[in-house]
Amino acid sequence: MGELAALELEHKAAAVRAQLAGALGQHGRLVYSNSLGAEAMVLTDIIWSYLPQIDVFSIDTGRLYEETYELLEKLQRRYQRTIRVVYPDARALERLVAHQGVNGFYHSLEARLECCRIRKVEPFKRAIAGFSAWITGVRREQSPARARGQAVEWDAEHGLYKISPLLDWTEAEVWQYIRARRLPYNRLHDRQFPSIGCSPCTRAIQPGESRRAGRWWWEQPESRECGLQPKAPPAAVPA
Repeated sequence: MGELAALELEHKAAAVRAQLAGALGQHGRLVYSNSLGAEAMVLTDIIWSYLPQIDVFSIDTGRLYEETYELLEKLQRRYQRTIRVVYPDARALERLVAHQGVNGFYHSLEARLECCRIRKVEPFKRAIAGFSAWITGVRREQSPARARGQAVEWDAEHGLYKISPLLDWTEAEVWQYIRARRLPYNRLHDRQFPSIGCSPCTRAIQPGESRRAGRWWWEQPESRECGLQPKAPPAAVPA
């Protein structure tokens, strides 16, 4: 990376730090939903290096790749900090498997969304309870729905603000930051997995496919979200 590109990247990283510091002052209790993806490496580095008072959690759905668990351990060793890991409700999960089977989510969109609800959405709601704003690593490039997002918006579904500090970052900038800071990352990224979720629902992408084509690949593109990100344009910020 050239000197000019390095300066531009540091400027963008400084803007993220300033945005999050300002959000702490405005909203008080902030929580970061760490997906353990490439963008998460950038935000984890910024938060744990400069703003450690921000709470960081990650959801273990019980179906993650082994490489994802390895990354979780590497992160905690590097920063000597602990990510708060949140799990699905055991009884709800038992009922889901009894009703659908182990991989019943392949059979219909409704079944898949119910699996995501129990394994991801409900744990997420528990994890953000009591906080004033949550932080996400989504970027405009990732999908048409995410392109409509705002850097700060009211998340009406969950009743708190949603902050997206990397919204206008490019994928190239994310990886420039990771390499410049020598950050750990999920080894699956080196095997054509730009977006990584649960192992049964994520595959490597093929040449020419979109960056999120490997997520829930058997569904239509417009349905390929887990339920954490808004499906409609952002709601007006409450007065």
